[in-house]
Amino acid sequence: MIRFDLTCTNDHSFDSWFRSGADCNALLDKGLVSCTTCGSTEVRKALMAPKVSTSDKTSITAPKAPDATPLERLKKEIEATADDVGRNFATEARDMHAGITPERPIYGQATGAEAKQLLSDGVPVLPLPFVPTKKTH
Repeated sequence: MIRFDLTCTNDHSFDSWFRSGADCNALLDKGLVSCTTCGSTEVRKALMAPKVSTSDKTSITAPKAPDATPLERLKKEIEATADDVGRNFATEARDMHAGITPERPIYGQATGAEAKQLLSDGVPVLPLPFVPTKKTH
């Protein structure tokens, strides 16, 4: 089965299902399809994307979920491999840079002033291009 969008000479639009495109054409040519609004039998196919129905339900598959974007993959990787130090980010980053605590991947929050000070002190920091997932503690 296939559904076609149709238009009559009075510019009324409607749709109808047909067994095939050939059947639709044959019925239109014979004037056996009438407008659902005005009854005109001067009907033609309208520009459309056809919708096909099959009786074989096993061939119909659900749409595949889109793959994760590069940003989503980056977020997942960072959250899986780095420690969320929350508001202690500036202190933790400074302590690692000074050798007070062992180096490890971290992420968290810092104010603009804290980030500027870390950078001016030579502590390498970058803003994340996403908002981290909030963890419940």
